[in-house]
Amino acid sequence: MRRTITFIIFLLTSAYIHAQQTEGSIQTQIEAITDDPAFSQAVIGVCARTIDGRELADINAEMMMLPASNMKLISTGAALYHLGTDHRFCTTISHDGHIEDGVLYGNLYIIGCGDPTTGSKDSIATAQTQLFAQWEKIIRDAGIRRIEGKVIGDGRSFEGMPEHPSWLWSDIGTYYGAGATGLMFYENVQSFMASPGAKVGDPVNISPSYPQAPWMEFRYDCETGKAGTGDQLYMYASDLAPIAEIRGTFGVDRAKKRVDCSNKFPEYTCASYFADYLKGHGITSEGPADFRLCHAQKEPAGALKTLGSTSSPSLKRIAFETNHASNNLFAETLFRTIGLSRKGSACYDSTYVAVNDVLKGLNIKVSTGIQIADGSGLSRQNYVSSDFICSFLQAMMSSPCFEDFVATLPSPGSHGTLASNMKNSPAEMKARIKVKSGSMNGVRCYSGYIIPTEGCKEDTIIFSLMVNNCTAPTWKTRSLLDKIMTALAEAN
Repeated sequence: MRRTITFIIFLLTSAYIHAQQTEGSIQTQIEAITDDPAFSQAVIGVCARTIDGRELADINAEMMMLPASNMKLISTGAALYHLGTDHRFCTTISHDGHIEDGVLYGNLYIIGCGDPTTGSKDSIATAQTQLFAQWEKIIRDAGIRRIEGKVIGDGRSFEGMPEHPSWLWSDIGTYYGAGATGLMFYENVQSFMASPGAKVGDPVNISPSYPQAPWMEFRYDCETGKAGTGDQLYMYASDLAPIAEIRGTFGVDRAKKRVDCSNKFPEYTCASYFADYLKGHGITSEGPADFRLCHAQKEPAGALKTLGSTSSPSLKRIAFETNHASNNLFAETLFRTIGLSRKGSACYDSTYVAVNDVLKGLNIKVSTGIQIADGSGLSRQNYVSSDFICSFLQAMMSSPCFEDFVATLPSPGSHGTLASNMKNSPAEMKARIKVKSGSMNGVRCYSGYIIPTEGCKEDTIIFSLMVNNCTAPTWKTRSLLDKIMTALAEAN
């Protein structure tokens, strides 16, 4: 009996010593990697631990840093937890006036409530023609065959500015800087076709392609650049006026390509395309209008007569696309919808409070470690510590939506933002890593989970790697952070 007890104590002591050696080894390995000259001017934050509380690595873990798209972890996780994985965004077809003898004497309203997939070409979205057919059926079932009024795009459910006020001026004209609106269309993007002039200094050949926006005045102050300078075209626009200007250069050696910019009037665009669709199917109107701009009587939303509605894909499918494609518009939509649901307002000020409430509901301390600006990470006013991200990821493991949440995270080597990560690592190892990347100028971050080979949940590693102020080439930074993820996976 004494021998048995002694043997058990020996095993437990050996396991403890092994764990301590492993943890110390990982810390040492990561410190050696972060000592690389590529990080000589950078600020680094590392936090890695198991869910039972064993600390594997800590380098400036409590330092708040720019998270870039790692903010999407918080937006998608909080939305899944608060709204529910099967939540769907509704778009309602309503009208003012009255219907008589097949004629609507009044305006038709397309009232959005934040569906980011309306008119999108993403595979998860309902195809535009199919969606328009559903709206047409709603109208015909109400007995409407002609509209003596406007088709109005109504996005009032998302009040306030579409973009966060801290976003860079050069970002808000890009496709990834398109702000979220109550009624969206084609992910609030305006596409152009661009090709270089015959020689350096010539005007760039550029014209809008899709969607068409005849109410817009597009100006072009861009020229053909030197070979090797690439695409440096940026659009400058706001929702204050239907005017936009594209500036910059387009390399003389570049092939003709599509350039995607932001559309500041998606409500008008949606109404325009639906009005044209109806006309093509025999239902005429006085044309499209934007609720923000039209001079029709602005009925309160509650005073309108509802004809019917359609729904978006489920939230878990939208969250999957948000994290796999790092879709800023989807992230901002989920973020602001928390504000709309919890505080009755999708403006950023209300959303901050709402998201903090959700985090508190997950038993996460929000007084330190996080300062939220937006939901996508595009703002440089977001600050989060790697320790906070790990605390959030750990809290999500105890939530009822965890399985759906972790399914939204891609693995290294998969499509999207992680396609170039850990190319030479075994497929089995990469499949065990579920991680969200985040990058912007000078910033590279990876945060997520490493699933153990034996499938024991208690041995799951939670980690967050954050690099700020880094001037090293992206490929170099990525390869070094890949080494850290490999070291953590090998320890598990």
